[in-house]
Amino acid sequence: MRVAIVWNYKPTEVTNQFGQARPEEYGPSPTDERVAAALQEGGHETLLCECDLGLLTKLERFMPVDSRGRPSGFVFNRAEEIQGEFRYTHVPAMLEMASIPYTGCGPLAIGLTHDKVITKRLIRDCGVPTPNFRVMRRGTEGTCDLRFPVVVKPRHAECSIGLQLVHEPAQLRHAVEVIVARYAQDALVEEYIDGREIHVALLGNGEPEVLPLVEQDFGDREMRLMTWDAKYTAIAAPPKICPAQIGSSLAAMLREISVATYRACQCRDYARVDLRVDHCGQPFVLEINSMPGLSMSSGFVIAWMARGHSYSSLVNRILDVAHTRHFGIGIPS
Repeated sequence: MRVAIVWNYKPTEVTNQFGQARPEEYGPSPTDERVAAALQEGGHETLLCECDLGLLTKLERFMPVDSRGRPSGFVFNRAEEIQGEFRYTHVPAMLEMASIPYTGCGPLAIGLTHDKVITKRLIRDCGVPTPNFRVMRRGTEGTCDLRFPVVVKPRHAECSIGLQLVHEPAQLRHAVEVIVARYAQDALVEEYIDGREIHVALLGNGEPEVLPLVEQDFGDREMRLMTWDAKYTAIAAPPKICPAQIGSSLAAMLREISVATYRACQCRDYARVDLRVDHCGQPFVLEINSMPGLSMSSGFVIAWMARGHSYSSLVNRILDVAHTRHFGIGIPS
């Protein structure tokens, strides 16, 4: 089958500058080449495809429609888009409009999970525990029953950009003002959960498969948070333990909570839920990543490979899961 791996690294390939630009800076990633190699190992013909104004034309040429009017291929979506509101939804929305099948969550799930406040409200309504929170624009709004320290972060940002740990109310106003000024959005202020951080990878639809749990090992670090540096700076990155060394009853609870979160947020194919477990053993969902990273150091890949599987088998499994969702059958061998 023909599979186009869609990415976007050229922020200039747009008609004009519109709305909020993405705060992150990305360059070509070896992960995209690795995904392509994995798909080729699975017997597929691949195309690495920049998401720009010519995306649909390039896809039409690579996977022309068959006799039934359907594209003769699939998109492996890796695009994070360039600018504007809910930018992760842009490529899936384009593909939906053009009736091109693709991997991963649709615009609805991506939009819901891209808004951390909506995510928390959705899962809380389903009985899933999440830290107490407030949405702030000035930093002078009442904190009511929030307990300090609190974590302050942009409502719509990814990758822990702008995340701050605030220990006392006097620091809160400045922290919120920084986020509003720098990222042009509300600040999410939530209670900091001191404890263990567990990541739960889910794969599939209907009854999603829960992969082995992954723990971020902070050791004796003073800052026990997954900041930008902790995620993307090799020196700062805490090691991951998989499978996480936790009791069976707690593990079962984490799996149940993660599946409930996955469903509440309308996720499909694959996603990752990030949780904290406090010193009393109470879990809290921090957020859900509807397009988790697939680098060799990512929690999702580590969880998959902990079962003795290869990277190639994960990429091809994601494609097969999406193909089954879209067409009702797996990819013919």
